[in-house]
Amino acid sequence: MTNVMYKYATVLVAIENLRKEGYDVDFNLEDNCLICGDNKYTIDDFEIEQVYRYEGDSNPSDESTVYGIASKDGLKGILVTAYGAYTDGMSAAMLKKLSLKNE
Repeated sequence: MTNVMYKYATVLVAIENLRKEGYDVDFNLEDNCLICGDNKYTIDDFEIEQVYRYEGDSNPSDESTVYGIASKDGLKGILVTAYGAYTDGMSAAMLKKLSLKNE
């Protein structure tokens, strides 16, 4: 993982800057995999390179995390998660991979 060297002011600014760095696809979480189009990536198929975490101004439960991710087949993209939204039904291995980079 690349060290987090910049603290962007908002989620939108983080996404815009990651796009400029070549993270040009959107990943989604589904069935303990990252999904991009017809491609599915298990925890062994990608690396989290950058992480930016944000809390809501008035409510800490408005937390979002922005991940810059690279797949082993060369795809670079972004995953945005909301506080607690992605944890239901997720495997312990996927939770660990996402949370380790978030510390």
